[in-house]
Order: sequence, then structure tokens, then C-alpha cells
Amino acid sequence: MLDVKSRAAHPGVMDDNGAAPLHPRRHASLHRRELRSVRRRLTVLPQSSVDFSSNDFLSLSTSPLFRARLLNHLQQASPLYPFASGGSRLLDGNSTYAEELENYIADFHGAPKGLLFNSGFDANVGVLSSIPQPGDLMVYDELIHASAREGMRLSRAGKRFSFAHSSPDSMEDVLRSQIEHDPLIQDGSRNVFIAIESIYSMDGDIAPIQEFVQIVDRLLPRGNGYFIVDEAHATGAFGPRGAGVVQDLGLEDRMFIRVHTFGKALASHGAIVLCCPDTRDYLINYARSLIYTTALGFPFLASIRTAYELLSEGETQHLQRKLQQLIRYLRTRLGEIDFCDPAIFQVDHFPSSPIFSLRSPVPRELAAVCQRSGFVVRAIMAPTVPAGKERVRVCLHAGNTMEEIDGLIQTIGYWLNQTTEKRTARL
Repeated sequence: MLDVKSRAAHPGVMDDNGAAPLHPRRHASLHRRELRSVRRRLTVLPQSSVDFSSNDFLSLSTSPLFRARLLNHLQQASPLYPFASGGSRLLDGNSTYAEELENYIADFHGAPKGLLFNSGFDANVGVLSSIPQPGDLMVYDELIHASAREGMRLSRAGKRFSFAHSSPDSMEDVLRSQIEHDPLIQDGSRNVFIAIESIYSMDGDIAPIQEFVQIVDRLLPRGNGYFIVDEAHATGAFGPRGAGVVQDLGLEDRMFIRVHTFGKALASHGAIVLCCPDTRDYLINYARSLIYTTALGFPFLASIRTAYELLSEGETQHLQRKLQQLIRYLRTRLGEIDFCDPAIFQVDHFPSSPIFSLRSPVPRELAAVCQRSGFVVRAIMAPTVPAGKERVRVCLHAGNTMEEIDGLIQTIGYWLNQTTEKRTARL
């Protein structure tokens, strides 16, 4: 029998239980992904490239105003003020600054209370894993983010059912089916949590939240339906002063929980869960993604504060308007592309959304052509999106220009012409 050192030197041999050792199995898994063209890799593109990919919708990350104000916040700290948090919020990572920031953000969003998390992923996992109780029902949009799915997977709730993406009819069918078979839902003693996003990251569409609320009011009149909405892609870019879709609709009081993240349009890091005081207290006691992680340090908190000051003071409203102007322009230019084969190329876009989907069976090829021309776009493959719906994702930013959009359109047109010529030559 080989000893440990011998096994390390002979990674192809079987272990004592007859199973393949670790390294070959990992290599085989990655190779299978390679064959299916779904292997993920970290890439760094030249800084000179034009950004049509990131979620920096307001271009705050390169804003001189944002940078100057953030540096001012940092310089105002006393010389011995710690920049590191030093531990979790429950140990040494809490501060008056963090609690005042939570209240400031909650006031901006018209919420009773807020609780900071290290990321939107942590916030969704913390909320959905801890709040639904055994026996509760979870109903969710089929395209909900992976973080919400992970939270639901960890939850103790008994049942969870998806409904067709952004479909009020489908959501109503799912709810009716469960209500008919469960008298505890009917009499209001069993809770139902409805998890949605306001703007979806891949399709860029805006959820019909008002219709969802009307359905829940009608089917669950005893008030046992609770909305959990992720506003990650709306924060900063939509609603009054960038407050989000829910506030644009005036539905703040109807949402049990709202999650706003700071790593997209706000050029920062972290997230906040907006909720009532009791829910905040419950999360402090039971949300493991809050309890067992080092809290955000002062530089991150100062960055968040900077972004929300700019929102509150109306300093970003011109960026919202500029973004919408560019969205309309790109939508028009894409409509001018003279190409009629939807099997090769089609555009999916929800009006007013900064996210465009260029659907193609060869998204990697299209993305590579764009990248070689200096435009950063990304191919989005399964399982990030459903199989058969692969696409190149294009995100607009307030800092983009019409000339940059023209260059992207020219590159796409060139690729389509080349693709057509290749197909014609094969016939």
C-alpha cells in the first residue's frame, strides 16, 4: 500500500475506498466544463477599454466629485481612528458611525430601520435562511439571484415554489394552489414569503411589483403575505434621487424587507436590509452571514456614506437623466442594425433599463470581437442564465458617450456581416 507521500507523487492511483483521488477528479470536472464552453475564468482587460459591462451605472467609481468627498470623509477621521473594524458587529466591529449610517440610509429610503451586511449576497443569504420558519411557504421568481436561492436552500421553511419570471398570472396560480391545499394559509396562521427582484441582473427587466401586491392582497387578506425584494440593480439608478423602484411606486410600506446593495451604481461595497425594528433585532440574533463575519471597516462605511450624501443632495440626478438618454440612444442604434436572422442575433431590452441582452448561439465569439475592438462586454453562459438563453450582456453607464455606443454598434455590425459571409460560404 502506498504511503501518503507516495500517493502525492502518484495522483492517479485509487484511494483506500476505491475512489479516484482529489486532483484528477477536479481536473476532469473542469475539463467537462471546458468541453461545454462553460468554464469560468478570471480575466483582466486593458484599462483603456470602454466599459459596457460593469454595474457602475452612474459611473460614480470614476467621478471626481465622489472621490473628493470620500477622501474628505477619510481625512476628517482622527489620526488614531481605526480603519479596520476589528471583528464582527457583535464583538468589536460595531461603531457609532455604522449605526448612524444605517439610520441615515433608512431615512432616505423611508424605512423604519436598516441593518448593514458585507454584501448583497450575505444580506440575501442572511434574510432567507433565518426568517422563514418551519412550515412557512416561500414563493419566488424563477430567475431570482443565486444568493436568494442559497438562502432558501439553508432555510428551515417547509416548502418553496417558483413561478414563471415576472408573471403575475403564474404567481397567482402558485399561490392559489397552495392556499387550496393548506387551511393554515387560508386562515392566516401560516406565513408566505414572496421573494422577487425589482430589476433583474441578466434580462434587465423591471418586475410588475404593483400587480404582485394586488394579487397578494386579494388572495391573502389576513396579511400573512410578506414581500422580500432585492433592489440591487435599481439602487441609485431608478426612482426619486435613485431610491429604487419600490419608492418610485410608493410601495415602501408594503415590502416586508428591501435589500439595497452598494457595489453597483453606488461605487462602494456592502448592502443594507431595510426592515422593521423587530426584524432587525431578529437578524442580529439569527443571520449567520452577519454574526460570523468581520464587519465593514471605516473606509467602506465612509464610501457608502459619500454615495448616499450625493443621492440625498440630488447630485446624481443629472447622471440618472444622462443614463436614460444613452439607453434610448443605444436602443435606437440597435434597432437600426440590418439583420433579420433571430437564430443568430436578437436584442432583448426592457425600456429604461441600462441592461441589454444580445442573444446569440455564439456569445463568446461576439464578446471576443468586441473586446478586441476595445469594448468590454461579457458573454453570459449557462448556468448563470438558462440553457438556450446565452447572451452578451451590455450595460450602459452615465459616463459612456454616444461616440462609444456608435463604435460598439459598428463592431457588432462588422461581426454580423462576417458571420453572414461564413454561413453563405458553407451553403
